[in-house]
Amino acid sequence: MNRVAEYRLGLILVTASAVAWSLAGLFTRAIPLDSWTILAWRGIFGSIGIAVAMMLFEGGIAWKSFRHMGRPGWLFVAVSSLGMVFFITALKETTVAHVAVIYATIPFVAAVVAWLAMGERSTLRAIVASIAAMGGVIIMVGLGTEGSLFGDLLAFGMTLCMGVLMVIVRRSPEISVMPAACVSALLSSLICWPLGNPLSVSAHDLLLIAMFGILVSAVGLACFTLGAKWLPPIETALIGSLDAPLAPFWIWLVFNEAPSKSTVIGGSIVFAAVVANVLAGTKKGPTPANSVT
Repeated sequence: MNRVAEYRLGLILVTASAVAWSLAGLFTRAIPLDSWTILAWRGIFGSIGIAVAMMLFEGGIAWKSFRHMGRPGWLFVAVSSLGMVFFITALKETTVAHVAVIYATIPFVAAVVAWLAMGERSTLRAIVASIAAMGGVIIMVGLGTEGSLFGDLLAFGMTLCMGVLMVIVRRSPEISVMPAACVSALLSSLICWPLGNPLSVSAHDLLLIAMFGILVSAVGLACFTLGAKWLPPIETALIGSLDAPLAPFWIWLVFNEAPSKSTVIGGSIVFAAVVANVLAGTKKGPTPANSVT
């Protein structure tokens, strides 16, 4: 594929990952278990789903990929697992609203990390869209006084980890992303297993967690890691902010809980900013590296 075709495929794959990840809130709401137990089983099913995908795409040589992840692959594993721990503990220490607002800074965090690590400057189009998207998320969740400084710091740690992941994938397109994602999911499960009560899960709840792991973890992470190879980190992060308006939409669709006015307004701003940036990028193609237009 040429550079423009790779860029467009990256847009499609990262958008698909945002849609998949937006289902996390729906599954969490539908499964009446504590977060540690859910994440312990989710990691196992996610790693199985990714392993199956590797077998389908690579056949019998899939298992050899684990031996050739290289330093970037193992760095991806470590940062991804650490980010998951930060995310879980942040949700326990502060409010979901604060976590969402802090994560809305991911386009800027990714842009700074990319600039420091790669000297890659962001496009003016992506910067403007990122500012609009963050404003939309702030409108959605508000800026209440709940939460704690410790929890907010954990949320920023998770955001920083995601920004680093985007740069790792962008900087090392040769990275064996599928085995790295598989090991990362399994490692996060091992971390969460002793903190929950995974052996008391019913068959029905286990089925829901299996769907959670396969759709959100396996499909979402696979699309993200593959698509992020061909996009600047700030655009990857911007598209990922679609999670914010889509998550309450699924809750409304399944549980018939109408979102608040602020959620509708803020979500519309986020959605419009991402769609405008994606359409502009699809028409123009990727901007040359180290340039701002």
